[in-house]
Amino acid sequence: MTQKSTGMQSDSQLGEAEHRREEAPLDSRSQVLLEGGADEFESSSGDELWQERERRNLFKHVEGLGELEDVSEVEYRKVRLERVVLVGVYSSAQTTSDEAEESLRELAALAQTAGAQVLDGLLQQRDKPDPATYVGSGKARELANVVASQEADTIIVDDDLQPSQRRALEDVTKVKVVDRTALILDIFAQHATSREGKAQVQLAQLEYMLPRLRGWGGSLSRQAGGQAAGQSGGIGSRGPGETKIETDRRVIRHQISRLKRQIAQMGPAREVKRGSRKRYGLPTVAVVGYTNAGKSSVTNRLTGSQELVGNALFATLDTAVRRAKTADGRYYALVDTVGFVRRLPTQLVEAFKSTLEEVAEADLIVHVVDGSHPDPFGQIEAVDKVLAQIDGAADIGRLIVFNKADRMDQAARLRVSQLEPEACIVSARTGEGIDELREQVESLLPHPDVRVKAKLPYSAGALLSQIREFGQVRQIGYEADGIELVADVDNRLAAQVISQSIDGHDKQE
Repeated sequence: MTQKSTGMQSDSQLGEAEHRREEAPLDSRSQVLLEGGADEFESSSGDELWQERERRNLFKHVEGLGELEDVSEVEYRKVRLERVVLVGVYSSAQTTSDEAEESLRELAALAQTAGAQVLDGLLQQRDKPDPATYVGSGKARELANVVASQEADTIIVDDDLQPSQRRALEDVTKVKVVDRTALILDIFAQHATSREGKAQVQLAQLEYMLPRLRGWGGSLSRQAGGQAAGQSGGIGSRGPGETKIETDRRVIRHQISRLKRQIAQMGPAREVKRGSRKRYGLPTVAVVGYTNAGKSSVTNRLTGSQELVGNALFATLDTAVRRAKTADGRYYALVDTVGFVRRLPTQLVEAFKSTLEEVAEADLIVHVVDGSHPDPFGQIEAVDKVLAQIDGAADIGRLIVFNKADRMDQAARLRVSQLEPEACIVSARTGEGIDELREQVESLLPHPDVRVKAKLPYSAGALLSQIREFGQVRQIGYEADGIELVADVDNRLAAQVISQSIDGHDKQE
């Protein structure tokens, strides 16, 4: 009786279990069992596990990386371009929207020169930048969304950021943030070639970096003092009580002092070169202008040299001195200088003062302007602000040259002619106006102020050659007993003429 009742209870429990199984949804294992049986499930499960194990063990081949082999520097930079988003803030009381857009376009050109791919540019109008995040907390979150959607890895701000602003913006957007000064310093670091140029750029970078050191975690901010300082780190943790960030600042200050000494030691070499030009009375013309205005191209046209020319900002950083010859045979020096830019970082002006000394020592300043630029007179104003910081540059005569005439339309030419009637309009690419420019430069060169009349012996051929190179021959006649000469020279050559002239035929006015 008991066994029968037990059997009946088992059957009822099995029925309830089957009923629950019919009502419950089928899982993947039950579906496989019903459709193909247990053998098929075991087979398919084993295949999936094997395929997953194979995928984990295999290397994944990334397409396109082979292009890095045997490519030029320009092609390599195209491959590794950094993806950036530009951000600017402007106030309607200080600037117009068009000027703000033009400034952002210039920032885009700077970013491309530095080796970046510009994805987007954002402008915000507000009375003044937000002291916390520069653009405000709401706009910072919008910017983070733009960066994420564009898959950018860097934000470049068209302004100088405070360290706290940069950190706050990085915390919100989760990408690197670079300001305008850091971008320009990066370009200078890429283009510097000479020992002095590299030292100047490194000095500017360290002076920019010093107040912007950031302590990442405890390693840069924790003091390593002993027991007296309340520290209990034990052996190896006791030290001078100086934080890591303070140590870094001390190292940077030491490097700044060392670089300043090195740059100062390079000064005598420049003085020797300038002194030789002064000693021979060689007039000097300094070619200045906004970056990418075509200064090197104009210099090449006037001198016939082959200076580096590139359609890039700050292609020239190291001063190049080239010699040119006037129509009457007199020589003069053309000095190609570093280009300027709006809001040129103060660190760069200070670091490149030794290079900008060439401008202060010149007899004439040729100011090259990009005539095809939408705002050429804004560039002139920016360059004038930098020149005003150079002692003695304000007293030197200037000649304004509007380059890239082949890209200027008739309206732009008319505007330039009306606002700067004495300026030259040239094209270094086509040669238009170069002859007129050369004549105007020669007419503005200083002339020797001592006139000598003398008869020189035929053995004074070397002195006559120097007079032709560094002076101005007015009259010359070849007699049987010597060379009759009337020339304008400086005091040095005048003294040599008098000392070598035939007795009774020398005269100085």
